[in-house]
Amino acid sequence: MRSIPPARRRVLLAAAGLCLSAVLGAAHAAEPLKAVASFSILGDIVREVGGSDISLATLVGPDGDAHEYEPTPGDAKKLSAASVLFVNGLDFETWMSRLAKSSGFSGLTVVASKGVTPRKFAAHAGGHGHDDGDHDHDHDHDDDHDHDHDHGHHHGDADPHAWQNLANGVIYARNVAEGLAAADPARAQAYRQRAQAYIARLQALDASVRATFSAIPADRRKVVTSHDAFGYFGDAYGVAFIPAMGVSTDAEPSAGEVARIIEQVKRERVPAVFVENISSPRLVQQIARETGAKVGGTLYSDALSKPGQPGATYLEMFEWNVRQLAAALQP
Repeated sequence: MRSIPPARRRVLLAAAGLCLSAVLGAAHAAEPLKAVASFSILGDIVREVGGSDISLATLVGPDGDAHEYEPTPGDAKKLSAASVLFVNGLDFETWMSRLAKSSGFSGLTVVASKGVTPRKFAAHAGGHGHDDGDHDHDHDHDDDHDHDHDHGHHHGDADPHAWQNLANGVIYARNVAEGLAAADPARAQAYRQRAQAYIARLQALDASVRATFSAIPADRRKVVTSHDAFGYFGDAYGVAFIPAMGVSTDAEPSAGEVARIIEQVKRERVPAVFVENISSPRLVQQIARETGAKVGGTLYSDALSKPGQPGATYLEMFEWNVRQLAAALQP
């Protein structure tokens, strides 16, 4: 067999080495970006934008209550391995800074609600209102500070449930896309393209929701819900929500507070009361019994449903809630 000259052999070996490096580099680049989302609704938005380019872990899963969540050692392990963390912000995950510190997380933190105009909680029964204007929380904070409010059950002035307005969902999707692009520049274009397609679906649904409620007489658009999670929804789509338990899902209103709600429901002829997938139905059922208001279906407020049930994605959750509300409020 004809021998290869030494110079030619060196060239071939160098070329082979470059090819191997390129293959290994491509394999490395193709590895999914490791991401963590704080709760299920945000996790679904991240999944839509990230697609197959990410490997996502969601801490508070379907039907989970982020208000009362206690992180686990498994959560710390997931976070320590991640390159990017997505949080809602607006003091929603008051337990997150403790978890990030204990996990040694050193990646990028993305606040999905950055740019949202925050609403303040209105004063209401249960003593959970914060309408005193003494505290003006910055909605762009990144959860680096932790207030330790009674295991995360209290959220200050700002209402954290901004995803309940689909226009804010658009802001979330854009922030997620930019966060993924910053953490993974090689695939930035793919993230942004997915976000634009997803945003178009959010905007189409938003227009449909507005049309649905505008067709219902204004004096019928009143409902009682378990806790104060639908303020952004009410502001955006013209529905008045009366929260039975304030913002805290573990709150127990006094007998006097319950009596005031019952009187309000009777006085304003509120047509329907709803339970949520993260709350006990007992109080809402009592209000329905004593007022004659119709018990509507389950609403999804802070968490998606389990797969295979209505509300398993952010879009499905919104469509389900709208159908339940509209059916109960029709004259």
